[in-house]
Amino acid sequence: MKPIFRRLALGLSAMAALLTASGALAQDKQVNLGVAIPAATHGFTGGIVWWANEAKKELEKQHPGLKITVKTAANASEQANQLQDLLTVNKINTLVVFPFESASLTRPVAQVKSKGVYVTVVDRGLTDTSAQDAYVAGDNTAFGRIPAEYLAKRLNGKGNIVALRGIATTIDNERMDAFNAVLKNYPDIKLLDARYANWNRDDAFKVMQDYLTRFKQIDAVWAADDDMAVGVLKAIEQAKRTDIQEVFGGAGSKGMVKTILEGKNKLVQADVSYSPKFIYEAIKLTAEARLKGEALPPKTIIPSVLITKENAQQFYFPNSPF
Repeated sequence: MKPIFRRLALGLSAMAALLTASGALAQDKQVNLGVAIPAATHGFTGGIVWWANEAKKELEKQHPGLKITVKTAANASEQANQLQDLLTVNKINTLVVFPFESASLTRPVAQVKSKGVYVTVVDRGLTDTSAQDAYVAGDNTAFGRIPAEYLAKRLNGKGNIVALRGIATTIDNERMDAFNAVLKNYPDIKLLDARYANWNRDDAFKVMQDYLTRFKQIDAVWAADDDMAVGVLKAIEQAKRTDIQEVFGGAGSKGMVKTILEGKNKLVQADVSYSPKFIYEAIKLTAEARLKGEALPPKTIIPSVLITKENAQQFYFPNSPF
């Protein structure tokens, strides 16, 4: 072979090797992202499901190297099984998980992470943070602190309160701890009871019926979710109780924000923001970081703020499912 052709052949070989390496690099940047979330059993999780699918639709269109698989679960055991399917059937290399429950999902998520999958946990934290790479949530401390401060002021530091908790999760504990921490500063406010109502309006209706039977004087209710607040209001209306001055929900659903805006119900004057859109943000942040081969900060917290008639318009999204 003549020297010029030999140099050409070597050059072509080098170019082929470079193209092969470039192809391999592009292959490495492929992100197969699984999203595991609770099913739409109430308004807030309905919003979670809607925003997760919006993220899939928009982000796959923007990023050809991204594939997103969304799975919804009606209970913790179903979600644990879905995590295994995402790993073995869908072959994910990245996971965004909104745990149905904290304790029961910690080990299944840890097992996925042990296979080299990058894990972002959203909202309901795990009991062992070593099972995750990143955590994205609303400000659950503020979610509990803000209603306590508001109700204490509304009651002038004196009265009886009942509370309705969500599901036994780390975020529910954070909220309740923050609520109780504020009330410690008000010795004349008594928290009569705080029971789980599973962020569900029907369960909240039953819990509130029990409270109304057991307690003859209730001045305010903290129903730590707007769906639960709906059930509480229904129970109060049916019982024809007039002692209750305020029902404070949570998460800023469009129905509750509209009620505040229009002054439809004197018992509902305020709320606290906690939009389900953070699942969209978590998926977007995770996908775009992994496409670059980067990691998210260990913790990303989205602020929660007090919603009143004065600022409610900023939090009213009529086209949202929640």
